Amino acid sequence: MLETHKMDTALWWIRRDLRLGDNQALAAALDQAGTVIPVFVYDSKRLMAPPAPGYKPLAFLAEGLRRLDADLRARGSRLIFRAGESATQLACLLAETGAGAIWAEEEIAPAQREHDAKLAETLPLCLAGGLTIHPPDAVRRAGGRPYAVYSPYRRAWQALPATGLVLAAPARLPVPPTVASRPILDELTLPAGVPFRPGETEAHHRLQAFSEGSSPAIFRYAELRDRLDLDVTSQLSPYLRHGMISARQAAAGASAAAEVASDDEARQGVDAWLAELIWREFFVSVLYHWPDVTKQSFNPRLRQVSWHADQEGFDAWCRGRTGYPVVDAAMRQLAHTGWLPNRARMIAASFLVKDLMIDWRWGERWFMEQLIDGDQAANNGGWQWVAGTGTDAAPYFRVFNPVTQGRRHDPAGTYVRRWLPELARVPDTYVHAPWQMPAEMQQAAGCVVGRDYPAPIVDHALARDRALAAYSHAWQAGNGRSGP
Repeated sequence: MLETHKMDTALWWIRRDLRLGDNQALAAALDQAGTVIPVFVYDSKRLMAPPAPGYKPLAFLAEGLRRLDADLRARGSRLIFRAGESATQLACLLAETGAGAIWAEEEIAPAQREHDAKLAETLPLCLAGGLTIHPPDAVRRAGGRPYAVYSPYRRAWQALPATGLVLAAPARLPVPPTVASRPILDELTLPAGVPFRPGETEAHHRLQAFSEGSSPAIFRYAELRDRLDLDVTSQLSPYLRHGMISARQAAAGASAAAEVASDDEARQGVDAWLAELIWREFFVSVLYHWPDVTKQSFNPRLRQVSWHADQEGFDAWCRGRTGYPVVDAAMRQLAHTGWLPNRARMIAASFLVKDLMIDWRWGERWFMEQLIDGDQAANNGGWQWVAGTGTDAAPYFRVFNPVTQGRRHDPAGTYVRRWLPELARVPDTYVHAPWQMPAEMQQAAGCVVGRDYPAPIVDHALARDRALAAYSHAWQAGNGRSGP
């Protein structure tokens, strides 16, 4: 056990908390030690190695670290960047600095929790909260069991007392100049197409733009959040994923907006956005209490669905070449920007799982490789929700119609045309189903289906029937299986 008196030096081990404000691990380290050394360890065994210099998820992290380093230098500190196996590098830093503790924000992912437990056997590792507003262990049913359904989880979450004031960033944080550091992944830079500037300052600018002012977007969030052709969401997910802003800070922004909301529409907008933050915490809780969801469907009755190992179909989906415009637009946006609005994620995921009958884990893995906001809990929860296999999931018999979804959420085809320029001249009537255009109209629009844009790789109506039959068979075969 660590002694309670003030020690000379502690390490602040940064992982997915790239911020100085409202950082509970940093605050605990400063409370315990006179000198706190910020450290990031690039452990290629634990962080995905970049397949190319423009690899967006790691490039976003690298630029975020460089931004954090600049913020630290403004306070008389600097980021100590090391590369190698975490335990080895942390042990070396303890020896070099004489630090008596390592403070880090607690992780929830099963592999990281196991890794931290092993580290704590030999190193003075101390963990603090901060990944979520309420710890996953704090939101339980009356009998102590965790929630597997969102709505009662949300009610219990909202009934809990506030978790305290948002912590201010330290004004000064000096670091001894003798501690050696390496360059911060200088070979990695974000491609021009990524519309997210990393850093804590940018995260707060986005929250303010979304939630402050006389008529902020948050007030119309409930009404417009699913519109693909409008820029009405906060787009904070990359910053929450890397801890450039805390969930508590985001919720404080929502609370401030609620205080000035003047009508029901505005209040509903704030409530709907706060509900999304609570969904994030719910999925963290699910991963914490049921870590096997990373390997199998949560619902045991749907673990025997007969998936198709359709590599050709999967490749067409990844490349945005399915012949269904709203699906293809989503996948090309993902490839170009490393991000997708939630409605686009659901549409693309439903097509892969229900129309192509490809295992949701294939899509989950692809999204984690591509998304700059790739979060294991939220990504797994979202994919299992769409697949109908998870906690609080959409019923398995719910199958998104990609044409209907496109027309409903992108009524004039603005989103589709942005990402599929080959459809630029296709009339609105056909932009979500170009194969229905008469041949002469295809020629006039410069979009001959099968030449300029692919024909649909599957008939949705037939695919829907196939999916329902496969799911129904698995459901009946799984009857009587015990829960997870």
